[in-house]
Amino acid sequence: MCKFFSLISDGKGKIFYFDWPVRERIIKRELSYESDSHTSIADYYGFKGAAEDKMNKYEFNPLTKKFTVDQLNTSDDSKSVKKQCMKLDFAKIVPALIIKPIVNPLLDVKAGKVGEKEIQLLKNWDSVRDSVRASVGDSVGDSAWASVMDSVRDSVRDSAGASVRASVRDSVRASAWDSAWDSVRDSVG
Repeated sequence: MCKFFSLISDGKGKIFYFDWPVRERIIKRELSYESDSHTSIADYYGFKGAAEDKMNKYEFNPLTKKFTVDQLNTSDDSKSVKKQCMKLDFAKIVPALIIKPIVNPLLDVKAGKVGEKEIQLLKNWDSVRDSVRASVGDSVGDSAWASVMDSVRDSVRDSAGASVRASVRDSVRASAWDSAWDSVRDSVG
């Protein structure tokens, strides 16, 4: 399945892809293509049928800089195509796409000296955390306790009710049986 950003090449380093004016026409349904379909790109640029089968197919993620060779159908020009992808201005391909370098704060940011400002910010954060923990914790704790108590009460009531009913039923049955048996024995005797 084709992904953003898809492109094709002729095996000699010449690349073909949809820039913003073409993508905009696709979005407006003026053109019946898919924005990142290798087949659509080939068809748009006149490489139809067997000619498409002679095109190399690639994908490039401008955010991660990952380059993928999807299919080589002619000479391997992937190194040249990758270099070209790295130099593309994606503002001309999708203007709304803003590409910034990915920063790992644990590796890429150097910590400076901790001053009073940072200490105060940490104290404020700690205060907010304690406040949230207390209010949410109390609310959740009360709710959980009430729920457990309701469940235990219902369970005990149901269990006790069933037990009492069974006990009364057994007792009445035994008493009625004994009484009937005594009555029959007295009448016969």
